[in-house]
Amino acid sequence: MSSSDIFIGETIGTAVLILLGGGVCAAVTLKASKARNAGWLAIAFGWGFAVMTAVYISGPVSGAHLNPAVTVALAIKNGDWANVPVYVAGQMLGAMIGAALVWVAYYGQFQAHLADREIVGGPGAQATAVKAVEAQEKGAGPVLGIFSTGPEIRNAVQNLATEIVGTVVLILAVLTQGLNDKGNGLGVLGGLITALVVVSIGLSLGGPTGYAINPARDLGPRIVHALLPLPNKGGSDWSYAWIPVVGPLVGGAVGAGLYNVAFA
Repeated sequence: MSSSDIFIGETIGTAVLILLGGGVCAAVTLKASKARNAGWLAIAFGWGFAVMTAVYISGPVSGAHLNPAVTVALAIKNGDWANVPVYVAGQMLGAMIGAALVWVAYYGQFQAHLADREIVGGPGAQATAVKAVEAQEKGAGPVLGIFSTGPEIRNAVQNLATEIVGTVVLILAVLTQGLNDKGNGLGVLGGLITALVVVSIGLSLGGPTGYAINPARDLGPRIVHALLPLPNKGGSDWSYAWIPVVGPLVGGAVGAGLYNVAFA
């Protein structure tokens, strides 16, 4: 694969991943959405199907890493770091494009949601709604969860550990399938298997932090949230932003190390 193939494939694949994954979060979160309050099961399966779709689209072009943690893990496994910057650049650009497309697709719902006083507080808001808004995590706006992750209980050590553990599971599942073998992309069933692994991680380990398990998936959309002209959008919670970047990268390295010790 050439550098241009890698960059284009990772950009398109990660954009699709974030469009569909962020899209299900928007569908469940935003007022005036037909899927509002569909729940965590919808989110977990929505992200799983997003992974599957993105893998099948970009796999033949770039090998469908779609995740800097996967890229780092494969570099550790294979000892080849030459294309890591190209992969990560494509993934970050794609993540930002996908997040912007979520905003485009749900533009009217974003406007209605962030103009609702029961959501953002202010004059006309019900007392209970205001309390709910005031109880939100400090620094995180009411729609940040559509773009990036955040903890239910803010404890840096636990939050970091959760992201590391979830990413180790993902990496071991990817590497032990022989996915991206010799850079030839995923097998026919590889995309489906990986998607189901992501669903499993979401259902079992996603509750504490929202299971970023992918630095580009969290950081790219968080940057877009900070830049978009959303009214009453609140903060982007930059004090937490390092955890869904560092945690998955550490998890990727640990997962690759375990693979090399136990399976190579």
